Amino acid sequence: MTAIIAPGATIGIIGAGQLGRMSAVAAAELGYRTHVFAPEEDGPAFQVAARHTRAAYTDERALKAFAEACDVITFEFENIPKTCVQWLAARAPVRPGWKSLATSQDRIVEKTFLNALGVATAPWRAIHGGEDLCAALKDIPERAILKTARLGYDGKGQIRVDKDTECASAWAALETTSAVLEGFVDFKMELSVIVARGPDGATAAYDPVENRHVGGILNTTIAPATIPATVTTEATAIAEKIAQALDLVGLLAVEFFLTPDDRLSVNEIAPRPHNSGHWTQDGAVTSQFEQFIRAVCGLPLGSPARHSDTVMKNLIGGEADDWLNILGDPDNKLHLYGKHEARPGRKMGHVNRLHPKGSSLDI
Repeated sequence: MTAIIAPGATIGIIGAGQLGRMSAVAAAELGYRTHVFAPEEDGPAFQVAARHTRAAYTDERALKAFAEACDVITFEFENIPKTCVQWLAARAPVRPGWKSLATSQDRIVEKTFLNALGVATAPWRAIHGGEDLCAALKDIPERAILKTARLGYDGKGQIRVDKDTECASAWAALETTSAVLEGFVDFKMELSVIVARGPDGATAAYDPVENRHVGGILNTTIAPATIPATVTTEATAIAEKIAQALDLVGLLAVEFFLTPDDRLSVNEIAPRPHNSGHWTQDGAVTSQFEQFIRAVCGLPLGSPARHSDTVMKNLIGGEADDWLNILGDPDNKLHLYGKHEARPGRKMGHVNRLHPKGSSLDI
C-alpha cells in the first residue's frame, strides 16, 4: 500500500470538534474530501465535511461503513476506545496510529514512556486508591496535583492535594479507578512545540511558543516564546525525539514547563493539531492544519517558518459574542467554530493578531 494518498481521496476524521473542523477545511483546500465520524448531534466539523456519520464509537456496523468510505483515517482528539481504533486499522490506514493514541490517552502510560526515553517530567506516582495516594504524598509531600489517568482536559479531572489532604475523600472526589499524583514544578513559563512527521520519517517543527492559562484553560499563545536559543533547540529536539519514538505520522504537540534556570520538563503530549498551534493559521507559511493533512496523506511537508510574530487569544464562552467589535479592528484575524451554544469554559473561537518579526509584543 502506497504511503501517498492523492488529492481527490477521502480522509476520515474521528471526532467532530473544532480541530476536526479546521482540519477538514485545510483538507478541502488541498483537494480532499472529508468524512467525519462522531456520536454528537451537531459537531462543528459536520458543518464543513463532505459527509458525516453520527454513531457511537462502538457501533461496528457504522465503523465498517466508515472505513470502507475512507482512504485514510485520523483523529482530532484522544479519547477514543481502543476497540474502535483497532477495528478501523484492520480496514484502512489509521494515522498517526494506535501507539501514539494509546500513549497519549493515559497519563500513566505517557509518563512511563517519556521517562523511559530519558525525557524529564514532574515527579509523579501512579495512584489506584486512597492508600496509594497517602503513600505517594510521603514521597511528594509539598504541593501536588491529583489527575485522572484518562479523560481529563482543560483543568477537568484534577484536584490539588498536599501532605495534610484526607486521602480517602480526595480519591473519592476524583471518581476514577486510576490517576497520577504530580508534584508541582516551579516554572517561569509554559511552552509548547508542534512537530509534523511524515510516513518517510521526515519532520518539520514550528517555533516554540509561550502559553498562558486562565482557570486551567489556554487563554493566550505568544509566538515565538521569548527564550534562549539553547532552549529552542532543546525543546525542538525533544519533540522530534518523541515523535520518532512513537513512529508518529501526523502532528505531535508537546507541552513543557520551563524552570527559572531554563530546564525543561514535559507536561503532556497530544498526537493531533493543538490549541497552541492556532497561531500558525495566519502567522506561518504552512498552518498546522494543512501540515496535519500533508503528513497524514504522505505529501511533502510544508515550511513551518514563522513569517510574523503572532498573539493568539482564545474566545471562551460569551467572549465570542463580541465578534463584530473584533472584526472592527482590521488587523484581527477571527476564527469562529460554529458552535450554537456558548457555555462557561467552552472554546467558541480564537483571534490571531500579527506583528512584524522581532517586535515587542504587547499582550
